[in-house]
Amino acid sequence: MVEIDENLENRIGEVTRKTKKMGVPVMIVIEGAPASGKSRLSNALYMVLDAKYTDFIATRPPRELDLRYPFLQRYWNHLPKNGDINIHFRSWYSQYIEYKARGIRENIHADYEDIKDDIENFEDTMMHNGYEIIKFYIHADDEIKLEHIDKLHDNPLLKWKAEEYQERMENFDYEAEMEPFLKASAACPWTVLDFEDRGQAVNRMFRTIIDRLEKRIDADGKKTEDAADGDFSEDYEAELFKFDFGREKIKKKKYKEILPGLQERMREIQFQLYEKKIPLVLVYEGMDAAGKGGNIERTRKLLDPTGYTVNAAGAPTDMEKAHHHLWRFATNVPRSGHIGFFDRSWYGRVLVERIEGFATNDEWKRSYKEINDFEKSLYNSGAIIIKFFLSLDKDEQLERFEDREDDPDKAWKLTDEDWRNREKWDFYIEAGEDMVRQTSTDYAPWHVIPGNDKRYARITALRKIIETCEARMEDE
Repeated sequence: MVEIDENLENRIGEVTRKTKKMGVPVMIVIEGAPASGKSRLSNALYMVLDAKYTDFIATRPPRELDLRYPFLQRYWNHLPKNGDINIHFRSWYSQYIEYKARGIRENIHADYEDIKDDIENFEDTMMHNGYEIIKFYIHADDEIKLEHIDKLHDNPLLKWKAEEYQERMENFDYEAEMEPFLKASAACPWTVLDFEDRGQAVNRMFRTIIDRLEKRIDADGKKTEDAADGDFSEDYEAELFKFDFGREKIKKKKYKEILPGLQERMREIQFQLYEKKIPLVLVYEGMDAAGKGGNIERTRKLLDPTGYTVNAAGAPTDMEKAHHHLWRFATNVPRSGHIGFFDRSWYGRVLVERIEGFATNDEWKRSYKEINDFEKSLYNSGAIIIKFFLSLDKDEQLERFEDREDDPDKAWKLTDEDWRNREKWDFYIEAGEDMVRQTSTDYAPWHVIPGNDKRYARITALRKIIETCEARMEDE
């Protein structure tokens, strides 16, 4: 039997202290069939890592609450912040196999093949944003697995664990389900560890981690700064946000006649969504003072407050900055049967962050695909996603700013930043139109609404929500 190399234990501590200092988030995935020895290898690793910045995340069979959220939700919730390490003892792969074997459909609207795509996209998103993902598959032949189970059976205190292993082995063929994942030429490859000799397997695991992280440290030391100028056109002409704003109007009397009926229907929709366990995600973007808040207010006027949340996105906190830019939104998506309003959203990456230079050109351009993949995963887990961009012309915005300035009850809504943003109007138009073109999909379409007339914008958005939800419920 090979002894665990103390030198490797020291080196792995040294290299992970460097990644901590550099702010590199690390996700170590450990998969393997029941009784393959993965718990012993996992503990050997956990013991040599600093507990101050290491979390051990064990994927258990899904509970009732888990099934109310998207398939990948628990992994977004547990995403390590910059510099931290997660050991995923069983992971999204085990969860996928568990779902498929047990025929779990509660939070899967799409095919299991689509969920496999969500897993690949999730890993790609993390890796392209600096997360180091290191995946191990623990292999053990049947003789070794049976030996492990027999030892557990002989211990009265651990007999339950042996029975759990046997139950899982009888209910689904884990190894057969994992085989396509192991063979896939993913950007994040697997390292297969043979458990025939524990010390040898542990040493190889340590060497693999050390090698990966040393390469990462070296690569980060050679990085050059990417431009963050927003890559804007010199004389951009609006196309998608160009309206005859004077034509799209609803008179006050008609508005008062139409609105209550739509609000009543929206309340009925809420209860139907709850009954059918369908989550609804409503995203509102648009120019400053375009009426996003007023639109949300009218939509939720008669709703049951126990069944919806309003997420108003401001500047990210230090904790949010220490995670992937989608993390603060992914952890707040509505559970099944509930409604989530997003007053500004994950699109800040391609709007304000692009315009203000808070994201590099590479970061915001890459995020179009990341956002599409994220929304696809929500759709695959059953969500209805409706996105509104409220457009208004520059003169109307100025008038609203001045009205707010003169109204003591509304002056708080106007900030110096709002006035500064007006100076970048053309940039906002170009960024907004690029966003709509790149991220309007069949499963999460954009609806651009002229917002000079607030009444027209509110009625139009409400009708679109009702129409979309009714169509989905007919399909159900």
